[in-house]
Amino acid sequence: MSEEPTTDPTATPAESNETTTPAVEPKSAEAKLNMSGPYVWGTGRRKASVARVRIRPGEGAFVINKRKVDDYFMLDKDRQAVRTPLDVTETNKSIDVFVNVGGGGISGQAGAVVLGLSRALAKAHRDYEPKLRDHNLLHRDPRRVERKKYGQRGARRRFQFSKR
Repeated sequence: MSEEPTTDPTATPAESNETTTPAVEPKSAEAKLNMSGPYVWGTGRRKASVARVRIRPGEGAFVINKRKVDDYFMLDKDRQAVRTPLDVTETNKSIDVFVNVGGGGISGQAGAVVLGLSRALAKAHRDYEPKLRDHNLLHRDPRRVERKKYGQRGARRRFQFSKR
């Protein structure tokens, strides 16, 4: 004689033999980020460049001065540099980045974007700060062009000396 488990349709889940696990929702980027408003802001500076960076949870859009990042930065080293904070924190596909940058040259602007993005990520999520600090992404680079001195051709270059 075979015994089949009988299930009572009126039985509650606690009474049935089957164990059900509650559905666990994966944490979204919005739940991870410390969002007080729609965006988290960060400001970065490098040489004469200033970058104002806004981030929000999203699909990974990266826009600089209303242009895609690959259209704005033509050099591969600059493209990789501005993506470094996202690679370090592993948020490439979960955060949208919007940047307004001006002043200076292309490499200075890339450095300003890196610092601004790193500051915004550190402000948005406290756990990102040690990772960003380990990669020196939260330090401002203080180097600037040395000024030209009078009586010389440049900052250190002198006019050619003629003995006779």
